[in-house]
Parts: sequence; C-alpha cells; structure tokens
Amino acid sequence: MRYELFIGLRYLRARRQETFISLITVISVLGVMIGVMTLNVVMAVMTGFEETLRDRLLGINAHIALLKPGDQLDEYEGLLQQVLKQEGVAAAAPAIYGQVMLTSGTRVSGVVVRGVDPDRVNEVVDLQRYMKEGNIDGLKTQHPLQIEERTVRLPGLVMGERLAAQLGVFVGSPVQVVSPLGSPTAIGVIPKVRRFIVIGLLNTGMSEIDSTLVFMGLSDAQRFFDLGSAVSNIEIRVNDVDRSREIADRIQLQLGFPYITEDWTRLWPNLFSALELEKTVYFLVLLLMVLIGAFNIISTLIMVVMEKRKDIAILMSMGATRASIRKIFLLKGLIIGVVGTTLGVLLGILVCALIAQYRFELPKDVFLISTVPVRIYFSNFLIVTVSSFVVCLLASIYPARHAAKLDPVEIIRYE
Repeated sequence: MRYELFIGLRYLRARRQETFISLITVISVLGVMIGVMTLNVVMAVMTGFEETLRDRLLGINAHIALLKPGDQLDEYEGLLQQVLKQEGVAAAAPAIYGQVMLTSGTRVSGVVVRGVDPDRVNEVVDLQRYMKEGNIDGLKTQHPLQIEERTVRLPGLVMGERLAAQLGVFVGSPVQVVSPLGSPTAIGVIPKVRRFIVIGLLNTGMSEIDSTLVFMGLSDAQRFFDLGSAVSNIEIRVNDVDRSREIADRIQLQLGFPYITEDWTRLWPNLFSALELEKTVYFLVLLLMVLIGAFNIISTLIMVVMEKRKDIAILMSMGATRASIRKIFLLKGLIIGVVGTTLGVLLGILVCALIAQYRFELPKDVFLISTVPVRIYFSNFLIVTVSSFVVCLLASIYPARHAAKLDPVEIIRYE
C-alpha cells in the first residue's frame, strides 16, 4: 500500500481529541449516501413510470397506424400483404374507429368504438391479456338474449370495467349503441340505434381507456357505420418498438400518396416528451443533494488540513512532495465519496425492491396507472455512481491544493 493511501485512511479515523472531525466525516458520508440513494430511487421510479405507461398504451394500441386522411381503406387486404412484407413488421390487422353513445336505462356515456378482427387483433395488441371476464372470440358470433317471452340474438361488445360500472352493466347485459350520424328523413336526421350485448370486460389499468373505449367485431362495425367492406385504418405491430418511426416512414414511402403512417411517438409526443423532461429535471435537482454532501467533504477536508498542519510539515521535511500531500487529501475525499456512493447504491436497490414488493397504490383518478412502478437499470445506476464520484473528487481538489501549498518551514518555526 502506498503511503499516501495509508495516511489518507488514517486521517479518516480521529484521535480522541478530534472526535468532532470524525463526526463531520460521518456526516459527509451520510450526505453523499442519502443523495445517491434518493437519486437512484427517483430515477428508477420515473423510468418505471415511463415504461409502464408506454407498455400499457402500446398493449392496447398498435405501434403504427396506416390510414388515408378523410377516406376509408377499401382494398385493405392488398395493403395488409404489402405491409407484412416490410422488414421489422411483426403483424398487421384492419380496424375501424368511430364515436358513439352507449345507453343503458337512463345512463348515457360517450365512447370510442373500435372495430377489430377477433382472429387477428391479438397479433397486434394484447387485448386478451387485459380481459377480466369473457373472451375476445365472443365478438365472432351472435349471442342469445331473452326479452319478455322471446329470444333474440345480438352482436357482442367488449368494454372497460370502469365504463361498465358507469352504465351499471355486466357481462350478459344489453346496451344500446347510438350514432349521431343517422339516416336523413323528411323530419331530419334520425340517429342510428342498435342493441348489443356485453360479452367481456377488460381492465388495462388506465382509467381513461377503461372508461371510454369499446371493442366491436369488425363485421358488426362495418354494418353499423355503413362502411361496406372498407375499414378506417390498418394497425401494425413491429418487432422493435424503438424503430417504429423508421418502419413507419419506410411504409409510407413505399405506398406513397394518399396514404400516411403514424407511429406511437407521433400519437403521444407531448406525453413522452414531458416524462423525459421530468426525469432529466429530477436528476439535476436531486444531484444537488449529492452536492450538499460534497460541500460537507470540502468543510471536512479543510478542517483536517488545519488540524494536521504539523503532520503535513513533518511529512514534507521528511521528503514528501507537494504532489504526495495533495494526493493524500484527494484520496481521503475520494474514499468518503466511494463509501457514501456505495452505501447509497445498495440502499437505493433495497428501497426499489421494497417498492416493487409492496406495490404502493396511486389514486386512479389522478394517475394513468394504479401502482408505483419501478425499473432498475444498470445504466441509470452507473450514471448516478459516476456523477457522484466526479462531484466528490471535484470537492476534494481545493482542500488538497491548499494543503500542498503550506510552507513547512513556517509551520515548524511558529507551531
């Protein structure tokens, strides 16, 4: 062991009359530890929130949507085959979107209808995974309903649990779907009304989707909206979600005008930009907590330098260079930073594990997800660790330079 490191370690332990300096050293370590722990936990939670939100949105929505603005897609099967030939495309399926009102008794709710092909929808979105009751295959058939003394067969609907609670319905309940785009008559436009039966309930964990989205069979949606054999768009799933924009641009370039493609980054740009900005701001703000610990390091080292003036003079008179004196105090500050950062990382991992284990709940009406999410990534912890090391090293430079500038002759003569 080099003598600079040996002396630096000795200076971490205080003699009996220097207990106060030892206490300041402990406080410095605790300051760095708390700052690093908090920074790691917040980064893990923010990353978890961003990824959970993205996974939930992309679990119920396609990565890319192909559409023709202001028009329907008539020959969509041919388009599907062209899209599926693109590199990176995992699956594609037709879809229909429309806005309607659902009524049950005296209760009314405005919703978005999404017509899907039951045989292909689960290749594009994870709809079945979110089904709490029923099965998506129920959209393929008509379902019997007993009305008074006769039996009628009705097409099925899948809706969110929150929407079902708002309407007071459950699996097997009939609902009326009302479209304001009805048939023109001599007395005006008569809204189109058709009765459906609830065949499934889903829970995505996002209250906005669970209270506003309804799934309908593709053929039922085509009949209800008078689309014939056309669809609104083609939904596409890709193998690598981070390459969605690149693949979307390639598809649009191949198909040309008037088709356009929209990937998930264009559908919710403000949401994910805000989350990324928040994570960056939180990192910078919480890094100030590490800086507070760094100021403690500065004060500790300055007090040690003042206390060890005689020791420094004796070392220099015995042949120690100014560079060696500077290295002693740099190593002392770095050791404080290493110990504090290591403890902070370990405590951060422990706190993140506890949050993941106990799954603290969030108000569903405020947040889009129901529990506090956590994602632990080595890269995030490495960034925090390196940043803490750098801050602690920079905090040690001034006291170390001050110690190296001391004049041993003056100290020995007067002290």
